[in-house]
Order: sequence, then structure tokens, then C-alpha cells
Amino acid sequence: MAITVVLADDHVIVRNGIKALLESEKDIEVIGEASDGQEALQVIQELQPDIVIMDIRMPIMTGIEATKEIPKFSDSTKSLILSMHENEEYILQAIECGASGYLLKDTERSEFLKAIYEIAAGRKYYSSPVATILADNYLNNQKKTYKKPFNSPFVRSEYFSLTDKEKEILEQIVHGLSNKEIAERFDKSIRTVETQRFKLMKKLGVKNVVELVNLAKENNLIDQRHFEE
Repeated sequence: MAITVVLADDHVIVRNGIKALLESEKDIEVIGEASDGQEALQVIQELQPDIVIMDIRMPIMTGIEATKEIPKFSDSTKSLILSMHENEEYILQAIECGASGYLLKDTERSEFLKAIYEIAAGRKYYSSPVATILADNYLNNQKKTYKKPFNSPFVRSEYFSLTDKEKEILEQIVHGLSNKEIAERFDKSIRTVETQRFKLMKKLGVKNVVELVNLAKENNLIDQRHFEE
């Protein structure tokens, strides 16, 4: 039986290229397409594919946010992220949200197909650059032996240099809101929220959202009472 696939990318030309590549494989069948994360979930619910090949930056709902929601729509569909972003934060978020694989868009055809077959067989697959980032992240976490205290010059000065809007967004991130939810709350685009989040991480010296949230909580950078109500 063929491996059934849904393509989720907001660029038609990209979907057409992937579809043309996969159509040459007798064991793989593209059964649906979507142009954003929300539409992808609808197609997944309707068609119940084996794999959804998901871009990250799409309108309405990102591929990472959609990946997190997949279990609500299908018990068996696995997500393979196919992105141009070789970014540690994106990679870690994708995995934390349940992605079974992560490939870069310059991946060779043979490796792309191998990833699909591996994931369909119930295994994980990450391209070499992604695997290196994951390994480095693991080793860095293992080597951490101290925390940045709130009274350290770096954290104190950098936190108080944040704008009021950046502090508001930091609070929403710690509260667990997605980029989409934050964008709706502040009437901004998802990409604007992503940009502001990257600036937050850069200012506070962290590499990903997990570190950002931990730093904020451990050093009381936000009012914890908001989270106890």
C-alpha cells in the first residue's frame, strides 16, 4: 500500500515541485494539499494521510503550530517539516511540538525520499545539519552548571532595556500563548510577533523559547500572580 502524503506550503510552485518529485515514486501518493496550517489540519482530518510535509512560515497558522495540533485531528498522521530555516529555535520547537522529521529545502532528492520512508516506518529523521544542531543543543544543556541570577548585571540591564511592548509579549510567551494567539491579542501579524520574539531572545541572551521562558520564570522577569489566577 502506498504511503499517503499531504503537502502544506503557502507557495503553489513549491507544492507543485514536491508533488512532481513524489509522483515518480510508486510507493508514495500525494492525496491532498494545503496553503496554510489551519487548512492543513482540515485536510488531515478529512483524508487521514500517513505523512504531512509541512512548511513552517505559513499564514493563519504556522507549520509548527499545526504540527502540535495534529493529534486532535488524526491518530496516525506524522509531520515532516520541510523548511529553508536552519534555525535552532525553529528546529527545537518543531520537535517539541511532535514533528517526526526536519529537512532543509536544499536537501537532495534521495535524502528527501529516505526521510519519508523512515518516518512512514515509525522512525524519526533529521538531515545532517539539523542533527548537528540537536546534538550541540543537547551537549550545551549538559554542560550548563549555573543559572544567570536576576541580580547579575547582564540580566538586570538587558531586562530593563526592553520596551513595554516587548515585556508584554514576553509575558504572553511565558503564559504559553502561540504566535498566532499573541498576534490576535495585539492585532499584529504573526511574522511581526516572530520578529519581536527573536529580538527578545537576542537581548536576553537565550537561543530558544524554552530558555527564554525558563530565564523569565527563574529570575522573576514577569509577575507570577498573572499565572496563578
